[in-house]
Amino acid sequence: MTATVRIAAISLFVALLNGVAVGPLQAQPPQAGPPLTAEERALIAQHPDQWAGLTPEQRERVLRNYRQWQAMTPEERGAAQRNFEEFRRLPPEQRHAVLQGLRQWRQLPEQQREQLRAAYTRFKQQPPAQRERIMQRYQHFEQLAPEQRQRMLQNYSRWQQMTPQERKQARLGLHKLQRQGKPRIPFRWLPHKLVP
Repeated sequence: MTATVRIAAISLFVALLNGVAVGPLQAQPPQAGPPLTAEERALIAQHPDQWAGLTPEQRERVLRNYRQWQAMTPEERGAAQRNFEEFRRLPPEQRHAVLQGLRQWRQLPEQQREQLRAAYTRFKQQPPAQRERIMQRYQHFEQLAPEQRQRMLQNYSRWQQMTPQERKQARLGLHKLQRQGKPRIPFRWLPHKLVP
């Protein structure tokens, strides 16, 4: 598993433990409130000092997370525990990056989170070779200078706004350049004037 995939998986696990829904079946985290079940009361009884030191909001989060944990299958719990152990083994700077990503995730509007969940589901359904190519491209993108990344994102935004006919014309222009013996330029790095 590459470091980026590992960090993404760990980010999702940390999000899960912090009450962020990560799948379509968990769109709404369980409601928090006072401990209702014997298991919840036992959890609090095992850690009275820690519970006493929590704010009401933190207590709600603990109970919400506990209820979410209880709703998980044994397989999901095992995977979560493995991911957490992997998170703990990360160097501090990578753990910090994961937690920063989680903070950014929490600030996203729910609609954008749903889009990202759907994209992640599509990614996981790709064959391993395709997933690896995607990760390599992403790693390459991360290594670009900030101005190159910004230009690439602008070009992608333009591409998304293009009609299928405009996209076809852009591809034909690239193929024409290639047939003329000019080096192939990745579309994402084309100068702005070549992108309609």
